[in-house]
Amino acid sequence: MKILVTGSSGRVGRAAIERLLEEGHQVIGIDAAPSSDTRWPSAKVDMRDYGQVLDAVVDLEPKIDAIVHLAAIVGAKVAPSTHIFHTNTAISYNVFQAAKIAGVKNIVFASSETLLGIPFTEPPPYFPVDDSVTSKPESSYALSKLVDEAVAAEFCRWDPSLKMIGLRFSWVKEPHQYNEFKATEQNPELQKWNLWSYVDSRDCAQAISLALNSDLSGFHHFVIAADDTVMAQPTHALMATYYPDVRIQGQIEEHGSLVSSRLARDVLGYCPKYSWRDNRADVS
Repeated sequence: MKILVTGSSGRVGRAAIERLLEEGHQVIGIDAAPSSDTRWPSAKVDMRDYGQVLDAVVDLEPKIDAIVHLAAIVGAKVAPSTHIFHTNTAISYNVFQAAKIAGVKNIVFASSETLLGIPFTEPPPYFPVDDSVTSKPESSYALSKLVDEAVAAEFCRWDPSLKMIGLRFSWVKEPHQYNEFKATEQNPELQKWNLWSYVDSRDCAQAISLALNSDLSGFHHFVIAADDTVMAQPTHALMATYYPDVRIQGQIEEHGSLVSSRLARDVLGYCPKYSWRDNRADVS
């Protein structure tokens, strides 16, 4: 396929492009700060400007087959909340509308685990939380992702031949960042906000590839997380300390994640390949 990747210079964007190139796809990247990597063409595009986005999507020849939309302000506290909401929703609408004009029917975009109720000031209804939980945005960032999903659902209602898949990525980490988990091991409170969940950027790329190649139609969303937590402590010990009253629904392994990707596993075939434990000889 010929695939346009927005936000191509980010953690997920870099990993996704690496995988898509390995699979033989042609990739074009667009970003506010495009990559200098010469293995694929990149362009600087202000994603907030619909005209620039439309030009990037429509003017390509031959036309693109799919879009991987990753461009966004990532995180709830990295900018003023109003700026985050306005920017993210505008960017996504610009991409979705430009895709509609260009006739692109295969769109995969970055949603977020924040829709599960992060930072869980109120405990979730059960463990592990999954795609069945009613969306509960607790920040302007999370709200922007809920709007993205709602807009995608309506675009798909308007056009039954359209596929739009929102991947609710957990806390994305690259391998060189795994040392950051050492602080959390000494103080579990630091990562309680997302139930000690994470996902390797390379597994995000796997999920993107699977979503692009799936034969689904309409709008779908999937939680994408690692199978384990960021903690050396057993998961049941964490639950007993911090969430003693939350009902356990299904089996949870010794270090099993409290954020479940089971729907992605069952529907897309997603299977996390990478764990921070593989890089730590001192983990018992």
